[in-house]
Amino acid sequence: MFRNRLWQFAIMMLVFSLGLVACASTAEEAPELVGGFEIPTVEEGSFNVAMVLIGPHDDGGWSQAHFEGLEFVEANIDNVHTAFIENVPEGADSEQIFRSLSRKGFDLIFGTSFGYMDPMETVADEFPDTMYIHISGIKSNTTNFGNLFGAMENMKYLAGMLAGARAQMDGNPKLGYMATFPIPEELRLGNAIALGMRRTCPECTMDIRWINTWHDPILEKEAAASLFDAGAQVVFTGADTPAVADVAQEKGKWGVTYDWDGSCKIDACLTAPYWVWGPVYEGITQGVIDGTYQPGWDYFDADTGALGLYGFMEGETLQPGVAELPAEVIAEVRGLIAATLAGSFTRFDVFSGPIYDNQGNLIVPAGAALEQVDLDAFPEFDLGCEYCMKWWAEGITAELP
Repeated sequence: MFRNRLWQFAIMMLVFSLGLVACASTAEEAPELVGGFEIPTVEEGSFNVAMVLIGPHDDGGWSQAHFEGLEFVEANIDNVHTAFIENVPEGADSEQIFRSLSRKGFDLIFGTSFGYMDPMETVADEFPDTMYIHISGIKSNTTNFGNLFGAMENMKYLAGMLAGARAQMDGNPKLGYMATFPIPEELRLGNAIALGMRRTCPECTMDIRWINTWHDPILEKEAAASLFDAGAQVVFTGADTPAVADVAQEKGKWGVTYDWDGSCKIDACLTAPYWVWGPVYEGITQGVIDGTYQPGWDYFDADTGALGLYGFMEGETLQPGVAELPAEVIAEVRGLIAATLAGSFTRFDVFSGPIYDNQGNLIVPAGAALEQVDLDAFPEFDLGCEYCMKWWAEGITAELP
């Protein structure tokens, strides 16, 4: 009897100890969760790169373009490990994510939305050995926190030319722009569209709808429908999904998508200004590895190959709504794209005077042009801009936000 009890006790202890081992193993393998987000781990012996995305990595727009750029880095640089976290809100939530990635030991972290700027700046001060690159903002500490963006103004301007010509051809000189947040980026891109629009259609006007989100497919569709229903023949989007083209197809009108070359596939899409982040990210990553990259204000032009206008780049064909436009318009756009890719037609040429605002005031006189600080800043930023981008160009029917 006593011997049986000893065996029972031994078996119970063995089961208990195995359970403890199993629990310990599970605890070791359990992923770290921060604010509901799983924090990826680094790969020992590799150079580790992380990316934080505002939307899903397959959103058909902004985040997908960045994600494909991250994939390009891992495919083209030896001994690099990459990871990403998607759907991260701007603000305090993102600060926790950047701090957690830094603690994990990531060497280079990309933050791909304007509202990540201040959180990244804060975390960069805490982790001086980690490099942080912020997309689309205005800040840098020039040591381990850099700013990165590109001259999308050129491609938006050219898309505006196409949209103006299309609206004029259809006999309805009204356009719309579905804008995200009232920041300099959205004003300068909206103004670039309007300036291009007026080049091919001097009588054209453009209305604005603010949606105050980067990624919300439902809200994007509602805003696009609102602009079409208000009379717009062509609607642009500053947001992340191809929703504007889907609504255009339903309405029998035209949409211009943004960010990703795969966003403009249906017939109702005229074109898409888009990003090719891979080569840019590759160059930065290799530079950080080599110790040659100096973070600062890195604003690349189309001659890097990182910007495109769908239908006009090598291997692409014109969308149906563009192929029908007058030959001289298409030729002019092709000529300006060639000049843009060669670096002889830049964002400063897009914003050269004379430029009037929508109140009839001369903003940029003949012979003058905006500088980078004018594109990046409102007057209240106190950065010394002369023609600070806080105005709507002639032809835009909306008031400033």
